[in-house]
Amino acid sequence: MLCVPNDYIFQEGFIMQKQRRFPKAAALLAAAVLTAGLPLSPRSGAVFSAPLTAYADEEYTTLENSQFSYKKYADHIEIMFPTDATRKASVLEIPDQIDSLPVTGIDIYGFQLCEMKTVKFPDTLVEIGPYAFSNCPNLESVTFPDSIQKVGFQSFRDNPKLTEINFPDHLVKTGDFTFDETPWLEAQRQKDPLVIINGAVIDGRSCEGKVTVPSGVKYVASGAFSRNTQITSVVFPQSVTEICDNTFWYCENLTSAELEGAETLGFGVFAACNKLTDLKISGKLKSIDGYSFCDNTASATITFYGSESAWRAVEKPENDPFLQRAKMIFDESHISEPEEVEGDLTGDGKCSIADAVMLQKYLLTSGTLTADQAKAADINKDQQLDSADLSRLKKLILGNQ
Repeated sequence: MLCVPNDYIFQEGFIMQKQRRFPKAAALLAAAVLTAGLPLSPRSGAVFSAPLTAYADEEYTTLENSQFSYKKYADHIEIMFPTDATRKASVLEIPDQIDSLPVTGIDIYGFQLCEMKTVKFPDTLVEIGPYAFSNCPNLESVTFPDSIQKVGFQSFRDNPKLTEINFPDHLVKTGDFTFDETPWLEAQRQKDPLVIINGAVIDGRSCEGKVTVPSGVKYVASGAFSRNTQITSVVFPQSVTEICDNTFWYCENLTSAELEGAETLGFGVFAACNKLTDLKISGKLKSIDGYSFCDNTASATITFYGSESAWRAVEKPENDPFLQRAKMIFDESHISEPEEVEGDLTGDGKCSIADAVMLQKYLLTSGTLTADQAKAADINKDQQLDSADLSRLKKLILGNQ
């Protein structure tokens, strides 16, 4: 019998996490800060604001106006669902503010079954919840704002006329089956069975044989390869550090996987992958979910690119049958050269706010850069450093949130 933990649900043959609350206000507003226009400095630079301190109080009030029911928090608004009049409108326009607070989220099921043809999102929107725009029979086109970070599972599923989706030029995280049963996804699969948008793998369920995810990819959506019985092996680049829930759920003919950058394995990653005999995994691994290998009867060789003591330090389930059966190989010699991280001025292997602060100081004449730092800061590769590079750097940071 398949075990389903308390914070998951079994639905349509898959196990998925129950709906979680939107990120805290700090994360939402920090994203808005990152995507806001920046005033010019004396050296064509810009002022870069640090993230706001999180509020401890997550309480909200449920209210309604002529267009929507919504949750009002201390510092932001999440739209719950539309009024009848809004539900029937052919053009849905979501405001950037309600009650003088930014609209940052759309709740689960928010606009499901609405009649609009197009949607206009505000520049404050950070996250769209699960099923929020599913089963909208007339929806034809969607343009996500620059502020968007995450689009939840099945949020645009079963939209038979949805042919156009425009993404901002940074990574956007999606969930299980976000765009399933849409003409847009089918068109993307025709171009390439491995559907990649701005460094994120959205779908790989029509891939076959041996799959190598390119080095520019930073994120693979949960369920991206689930129930794909045609893939036999997969290689992820070092840049993919989070292996999300259900990534290879019931991939019955998957025999080998190499996850060289993996720091976490989520729920159901290799569930029922009963032919998985060769698993190579990063020495940077920190945790394995208690259900990563649920219903997996395979006997595998696990090559861990690190020491035995490092493996023992990994947070993992006790008495997991798959791990107990596995033959362990500890390969400390396999240390790949770190991949060059775009926008990494500080040299810490990631692109973060610290890099933006360093570039900002330089543009404001209060800092200096080495030749290597200047090369990393030249995001648009035009051989000069200015506010355009800082703007691009903001978008890279947003994509890493």
